[in-house]
Amino acid sequence: MQIDVEINSKETKYPLIIEHGSLSGLKEQILSHTRGSKVLAVISEKVNKLYGAALGFSKEEKFILKDGEKEKNFKNYQKILNASLERGLTRKDAIIAIGGGVAGDLAGFAAATYMRGIDLIQVPTTLLACVDSSVGGKTAINTGFGKNLVGSFYQPKAVLINVNFLKTLDDRQFKTGFGEIVKYALIEKSCPACTEYNLVNFLSEKIDKIRTYDPKTLARLIEICVGIKAAVVQADEKEGNLRRILNFGHTYGHAVEKESNYKYTHGEAVVAGILYAFELALKKGLIDKNYKFFAQDLIKKFNFREIPQFKLSRMLAHMKMDKKASSDKLTFILPTDYSTVEAVEIGHNELM
Repeated sequence: MQIDVEINSKETKYPLIIEHGSLSGLKEQILSHTRGSKVLAVISEKVNKLYGAALGFSKEEKFILKDGEKEKNFKNYQKILNASLERGLTRKDAIIAIGGGVAGDLAGFAAATYMRGIDLIQVPTTLLACVDSSVGGKTAINTGFGKNLVGSFYQPKAVLINVNFLKTLDDRQFKTGFGEIVKYALIEKSCPACTEYNLVNFLSEKIDKIRTYDPKTLARLIEICVGIKAAVVQADEKEGNLRRILNFGHTYGHAVEKESNYKYTHGEAVVAGILYAFELALKKGLIDKNYKFFAQDLIKKFNFREIPQFKLSRMLAHMKMDKKASSDKLTFILPTDYSTVEAVEIGHNELM
C-alpha cells in the first residue's frame, strides 16, 4: 500500500510505502527514489548484522551507527558529514537512513545540512520509527542539555516501510513502539484526519494479532498511525500550533530520558509522560476519574516497564529546556475529553 504524504497544501509531496513481503529488491526500490549516482546509507549496527547482506550496500556506501539514544550526538553527526564528503556526495545524491529513530533523526539532520540539503530516504526498521519518527520531517541530535535541541524540519523524498523488519525486534523494542501508538489513540479526535480510524477500538480488538506480529495487522496499524500523523503535519509542518499535540507525553517523557541517562526507551518514557499528563489534567479539572482509569486500562494492555517517580525539582530543570517552554511556563498537551487533547500552559510554581 502507498500513502502520499502532502505538506504545505501539496507544495511538498512524498510517497510512504508499506509492505510486508520479501526484503529482496529493497535496495533497488530505495535507489529508484534517488536522482544521483552516489548514496551513503546510515545503517543501525543491529540492522546491518541481521540484514546487511540482503540489503546489498557495499562497505564504501555504508556508515554503521552503533545503537542507542546516546549515539545521536554531534560526534556522529560530524562523522556522517565527513563520510559524505569522502564519498564525494553532491546535491543530487542521497543519504539513506536505515534503522530506528536514532538513525533516522541523525541521518536526517545530516541530510538537511550537508551542502544545505540533499535527498533523504527513510527506511525505518523499528515499530516506533515506522509509526512516528520516519514521518513528518523532524530531524535532530541530542546535547548535554537535553534531547532534540539541535535539529531542523526536513522532509524525506520517500519513506519505505517493510513490516518484516519488525520480526527480529526483541520484546522490549517492539513494545516501545506502542508508546507512540497509544499516544495517537488518545489524541485522534484532535487530529484533522478525513478518516475516523477509531484506533482505541482497533487496539482492543486486534491485541492478540498484534502480540503475535501478524504482518497484515501491523501493516494496517502503521497505516492508521501514519494517516493520523500525516493529517497533522500537512496542516502544520513546523509546529506553529496544531502539530504541538503530537508532543502529548513528551514534555515529561523527554525529562525522564534525560534524568535516567536514557535508561528507559523513548516509548516507555512517553507512556510515563502520558500518565503524568492525565494526573495534571485531573488536578486541573479537565477530565474526570473515569477517563483517567480508561486510559490507564488501555496502557496496561501492553505491559510497559514501570518507571519510578523522579524528584520533581530535577524533572522541572529538564522540562525547562523543552523547546516549547517560556521563561516561567511550560506547555503541556493535556487530555480534555475522549481521544481529545489541547495545549495548556502551566507555571513553574503551580507545577511544584
